[in-house]
Amino acid sequence: MSISAVAALLLLSGAPPAVSDVAPVASAEIEPQQHDNDPAPVAPPTVVPTIEPIPSSAPAAPATAGSEPPTDAPSSPDDIVVTARGEAPPGDPLQEVNITSYRVVQSVDKAIVAPVATGYQGIVPEPVRDGLGNALRNLSEPINFLNFLLQFKIGKAAETLGRFAVNTTFGVGGLFDVAKTKPFNLPYRRNGFANTLGFYGVEPGPYFYLPLVGPTTLRDLAGNSLDLLVLPTAVGAPFNRPAYAVPTTVIKQLNDRIEGDAAIKCLQEESADPYVETRTLYLEMRQREIDALKGKGPDTASPEAGVVTMQAEPSAEASAIAAGEPIKACAPK
Repeated sequence: MSISAVAALLLLSGAPPAVSDVAPVASAEIEPQQHDNDPAPVAPPTVVPTIEPIPSSAPAAPATAGSEPPTDAPSSPDDIVVTARGEAPPGDPLQEVNITSYRVVQSVDKAIVAPVATGYQGIVPEPVRDGLGNALRNLSEPINFLNFLLQFKIGKAAETLGRFAVNTTFGVGGLFDVAKTKPFNLPYRRNGFANTLGFYGVEPGPYFYLPLVGPTTLRDLAGNSLDLLVLPTAVGAPFNRPAYAVPTTVIKQLNDRIEGDAAIKCLQEESADPYVETRTLYLEMRQREIDALKGKGPDTASPEAGVVTMQAEPSAEASAIAAGEPIKACAPK
C-alpha cells in the first residue's frame, strides 16, 4: 500500500498519525548531533539568592526597648572621660576636694540655709535686721582700726576710729549707721589681718572652699582666724562666751545670706561653671583689694557707697563674692 493511501485512511478514521511513522525533518538544524568523542554537556549552575550581613567596623550596642541604637558609642562608659575643668590650676591644688565641698555646701544651703534665711526674713522686719547687722559691724571697727595702723594708713585709721565713736554714741551702740550720713560722711572700710598679711607680701596660698566659710585662701583663713580672736582676747566677756558667739554668728550669716540671695541664685543659674566662677571672682576681688592697699588700684570709698569692702569675711559665698561686687554672669545688662 502506498503512503498516500495510508494517509487517506487515517484522515478518514480521524486518528492522529503515529510519530514513528513520520520522518524527522532537518533534525540537524534543531539540535546538534552528539558524537562519541564530544564531552558531556555541563548543566548551568543553579543560583540561589542569599543575604549576608554587612560587617560593621564597631560592635553593635545592645538595643533597649523604645530607643534607637546609639551611633559611635563607646563600648564602655570608662572609655571616654570628659572633664570640663581640666587639670587643677596651681592656685587650687585640691580642686576635686573643693568641688565636693562646694556641692555639699550648695545642697545644704538649698535644703536648710536658704529656707531658714527666707523664714527669718519674713518674720524679722527689715529695720530690725539692719539694726542688728549695723551693731555687729560696729563691733568690727576696732579690728579695722588696728590693721590700718599696722599698714601705716593713719588717715583711714582715724576715720575708722571716728566711725566707731559716732555710731557707738549717736547710733545707739551701732544700731544706726549715722557715721555714713552727712555731715560725717565716713564710709565703712572692712579690714583685717588677712589684708595686712597681703599688704606685706604674703602670697594667698592654696584656694579652699570650706563649709561655713565659703571661698577662701590659706592666707585669708589665717588672717580671719586672728580677727576672731581680737575681741575675746582684748576685751574678754561676753565676746569669749559661746552664748554670745553662736547667736551673733548665726544672725550675721543669715543677714549675709539674705543680702546675697539674688547674686547667689544668678551665679548658680547663669554661670556655665559656678564653682570656677566663684573661685575666679573671689581671687580677683582679693587681689584688687590688696592692690588698693598698696596704692596700685583705686580706693572706691565714698559717702554714697556706705560700705567699702577691703576684706572678704566668712559668709554665704563670701557675701556673694564681696558686698556690692557684681558677678560677671549676672552683671547688669
